[in-house]
Amino acid sequence: MPEKAIIYQVFTRLHTNRNTTRKAGGTIEENGCGKLNDFTPTLLKQISRLGVSHIWYTGVIRHATMTDYSQYDIPRQHPAVVKGRAGSPYAITDYYDVDPDLAVDVNRRMEEFSQLVARTHEAGMKVIIDFVPNHVARQYKSIAKPHGVKDLGAGDNPQNGFDPQNNFYYCPGQRFTPYFDLYHGETQPYTEEPAKATGNDCFHNAPGKNDWYETVKLNYGVDYYAGVTPSSLHIAEGQALPDTWQKMTDILLFWAAKGIDGFRCDMAEMVPAEFWSYATQKVKAKYPELLFIGEVYNPGEYRHWIASGFDYLYDKVGMYDTMFQVIRHQQSTQAITGAWQATDDIRQHMLYFLENHDELRIGSDFFAADGRKAVPALVVNALQQQNPFMLYAGQEYGERGMDQEGFSGHDGRTTIFDYWNIDTLTRAAKKQLTADEQQLYDTYKKVLAIARKEKAISEGESYDLMYVNQQYHRQYMFLRKAKSSLLLVVANFDDQQAAVDVRIPAHAFEFLGMKEKSYKAHDLLTDAAYEMSLKADQTVHVEVDARSAAVLKLQSPRTKQ
Repeated sequence: MPEKAIIYQVFTRLHTNRNTTRKAGGTIEENGCGKLNDFTPTLLKQISRLGVSHIWYTGVIRHATMTDYSQYDIPRQHPAVVKGRAGSPYAITDYYDVDPDLAVDVNRRMEEFSQLVARTHEAGMKVIIDFVPNHVARQYKSIAKPHGVKDLGAGDNPQNGFDPQNNFYYCPGQRFTPYFDLYHGETQPYTEEPAKATGNDCFHNAPGKNDWYETVKLNYGVDYYAGVTPSSLHIAEGQALPDTWQKMTDILLFWAAKGIDGFRCDMAEMVPAEFWSYATQKVKAKYPELLFIGEVYNPGEYRHWIASGFDYLYDKVGMYDTMFQVIRHQQSTQAITGAWQATDDIRQHMLYFLENHDELRIGSDFFAADGRKAVPALVVNALQQQNPFMLYAGQEYGERGMDQEGFSGHDGRTTIFDYWNIDTLTRAAKKQLTADEQQLYDTYKKVLAIARKEKAISEGESYDLMYVNQQYHRQYMFLRKAKSSLLLVVANFDDQQAAVDVRIPAHAFEFLGMKEKSYKAHDLLTDAAYEMSLKADQTVHVEVDARSAAVLKLQSPRTKQ
């Protein structure tokens, strides 16, 4: 039986850090840092029991940081081009290295990562790491690259703003002069001449505060100076492929050989689709089961990226944005139907989520102020289709993300720039959760277990009931069926208990092969049991608690549970 993929994102340096100092902008010595070795078999089994099939370890590859590791012959980064004390995991300084913050023994950091991969597999889960293809840190320098590999930029001609064989874009004759102080407390300023183009397509020498000024953009053969867009790249027959293509494909193959199971590809749509077609074919020829997950925000291009080799794409501009508004009562639940219908032909490729490191915590004051309010959305996103679902560590406890950690600021997100401690994860490890937090965790565990184990979810058909129940704007209902396994799901987004009369049209009976008869109904979330009669074009009465759901498994009275 096929299993539904449940991806659990952990921000690796924060997940197991139990230091509760929480000094804003604190150093690694002051605030502490989680390690790869902290993911013990016991912790991994606990994560697996939540219903997780894949762990996305965020921030594994070495990136720019203000922490000095020069005693280990790791180049020190100038703090003027590092965001936050710990630095962004998306400003890579060495694609072939593991971040030293995560190691107990810095000199054995790659070995510690390999051991983590093995432990994760032994716990029955697969490993996903980030691949950051669009940009690198300003002071990129690989010290761990395999013998014979040339570093990014090593063969560039910086006198050419664009050259298809350059790895970077340049601003010839111009010095890097961004908005900020180039000293940043150092005795010597940060210098870069000629300036390189910035990761967010800032093709001049003076990026602003909101630019990705700590990064430089990689060149895949697109001449942006000529006004070209990534989707218009075409490599002429017989023309040499851009040098960056081979170097980045080799990096993918390097990590695939470490036994990982997938890449979450950062800002995938900022890199030409032609590269993805080339790279995914090369990698999958050797590792056919390896997953590529794309961070893509243009729904009009979704099918283009899938054709380029991506297995899953973020459904952010669509399902996530819709759920955000439905949870906050800014939009009717009827809009959920439109969100899934927009990608119905590619639904198995869409990755649903309610939180990740870029988005607001549900429990933050900027979203819903209470993680429990998203339970109906969790039920719908995890159970309506066969496609994967992702959650962000701490979401299952209602983590609020309302700390002011340092560079990150008071923004309703868990920092990716600072050394910090996540409150709910620490208290969960110490068995100090509140009753509400424990109840929320139990709900997540039940919902994800249903998603993984119920045949109607993992391989069944889905039937949206909203078109015949248009009077409901804070409830959402659908059927799932596979052979004799039948589920009726009613999610209540209201702050009040709902008494719902669910109309089931004749077409549902025909489409799903259902029979008109009496059923025993067992609520898989509450264990409540009762009988109901299903007849074409008639209603069944279901009562659902506020901000909750009923997941009713329907069986013939003579069928054993």
